[in-house]
Amino acid sequence: MEIDLSPQLAKKVYEGNGGSYYAWSPSELPMLREGNIAAAKLALQKNGFALPRYSDSSKVAYILQGSGVAGVVLPEAEEKVVAIKKGDALALPFGVVTWWYNKEDTELVVLFLGETSKAHKTGEFTDFFLTGANGIFTGFSTEFVGRAWDLEEKDVKTLIGNQSGKGIVKLEGNINLPEPKEEHRKGMALNCEEAPLDVDIKNGGRVVVLNTKNLPLVGEVGLGADLVRLDGNAMCSPGFSCDSAYQVTYIVRGSGRAQVVGVDGRRVLETTVKAGNLFIVPRFFVVSKIADPDGLEWFSIITTPNPVFTHLAGSIGAWKALSPTVLQASFNVDAKLEQLFRSKRNADAIFFPPPN
Repeated sequence: MEIDLSPQLAKKVYEGNGGSYYAWSPSELPMLREGNIAAAKLALQKNGFALPRYSDSSKVAYILQGSGVAGVVLPEAEEKVVAIKKGDALALPFGVVTWWYNKEDTELVVLFLGETSKAHKTGEFTDFFLTGANGIFTGFSTEFVGRAWDLEEKDVKTLIGNQSGKGIVKLEGNINLPEPKEEHRKGMALNCEEAPLDVDIKNGGRVVVLNTKNLPLVGEVGLGADLVRLDGNAMCSPGFSCDSAYQVTYIVRGSGRAQVVGVDGRRVLETTVKAGNLFIVPRFFVVSKIADPDGLEWFSIITTPNPVFTHLAGSIGAWKALSPTVLQASFNVDAKLEQLFRSKRNADAIFFPPPN
């Protein structure tokens, strides 16, 4: 059965008076279920507070917009309070408890991409809330809560009765959440817009890759990630993940065209992508993108912590490694045309600037 690879937008799952939570559904984007992958977005308004929760999946969080504070508690470790801003990426392993807060006027938007092989539902995140009207406290009887936390019944009833919000609330009054600490950022967050570039092609594009070297926690998460910025009308070389990984791509800014070629040389996707779209490239399928005049920026996860890509065009393309007679025989062309083919793109790698 053929799987629809068309890019999709997220849909609202729930909201509170402090913001909203959006997710992509496997029923609309079947590759989520096929690849054991999930994707969601959290949007917090001013004073919006995403209540403490843990998830059934490991994930990477990427700040799409705004700034704020994230609380992160790794298993059997102290709380890390991290200042976050646009461009930050955080790796969130299994068992981590997180909370998110926005005290600024600009909406804080966080993208979550992760792997769901151990999740309750394939292709979806399930969050378990520590507090709130749908939190763990409300499920236990007052007796169990009182025994576990050594509280009197009246205090238990107050704790449970005051939890009216679900998932996201708006903080009012004089509550002051913990201030972020600079030392807590180390090893927890990496700003992809400020990090050293792994690839920088003039008039072509730039890449920052997240791996176990610059963000060690991605090893525990089991995912790699990258931020790619393609200049106006530039092209990203056709390529594929050669370590059997899926590539999950969220379009952060701009628009462009994408083509994906699969088994038997068949083009399985030809589409326009725009900001807010999510699409997934199946394992070993070849993908290429061309930016529109305003450029194209995307954030991707790859389902391995240290991804390896093979590019088919450019100075490091696989074709360049094959001997001339192999190319000539494979294309069934004369030596002159083979030499012309080989002579092109000797100075360009991965990104190709627009034609003159």
